[in-house]
Amino acid sequence: MDKQDILLSKKLISSYKERLENEIINRSNKLRIPHKLSREIIDNNSEINELKIILKSLETPPSSRVEG
Repeated sequence: MDKQDILLSKKLISSYKERLENEIINRSNKLRIPHKLSREIIDNNSEINELKIILKSLETPPSSRVEG
C-alpha cells in the first residue's frame, strides 16, 4: 500500500469507529444509561478495540510492519 492508500484507510476506519461510538452513546442516552456505563460499553466493545489496533498498525512505519 502506498502512503495515500494508508491515509484513506485510516480516515475510513476512524470514521467508522466514531460512528460506532456515537451509535452506542445515542442509544445509551435514549435508554437513559449513565454516561459512565456507556463509556465502559465503548471501552469493552470488541469491534471498536479491534479498530483501534488496526489504526495503530497503520501508524507504524511500513518497514516495521510484518506482512504475511
